[in-house]
Amino acid sequence: MNTKLIMSVSAVFLALAGVSMTFFPNEIANHIGLAAAKPSQLVIQILGALYFGFGMLNWMAKGSIVGGIYNKPLVIANLSHFAIGCLALIKWLASSGNQYFAVFILTGVYAIFAVLFGILFVRHPGNSASA
Repeated sequence: MNTKLIMSVSAVFLALAGVSMTFFPNEIANHIGLAAAKPSQLVIQILGALYFGFGMLNWMAKGSIVGGIYNKPLVIANLSHFAIGCLALIKWLASSGNQYFAVFILTGVYAIFAVLFGILFVRHPGNSASA
């Protein structure tokens, strides 16, 4: 499993989400049905900072050994984020009357990353020649 690719793609995904939330909080708030009030914009911007920081963490760690006992805090943080996010998105899709195509795509992306980081969590990096 190519951990450098997984870390790079997840870093780009998270950084793009973070930049979007940081620079377009009003548009995002309006799109998801929140009032364009200052508190909701502030929360979205802080969430954007979190996503961007997490993306930069993944980008900086892309060249290091990842898997098994190596970089376990990084792997478990990514696994937690993507697995819990995937479950929340699935719950929203199941209970919401509004089925947006973008949410289906986002759920799929989160599920893929959750599975990949789950594999990295249990796999030793020496078990594969492409690690």
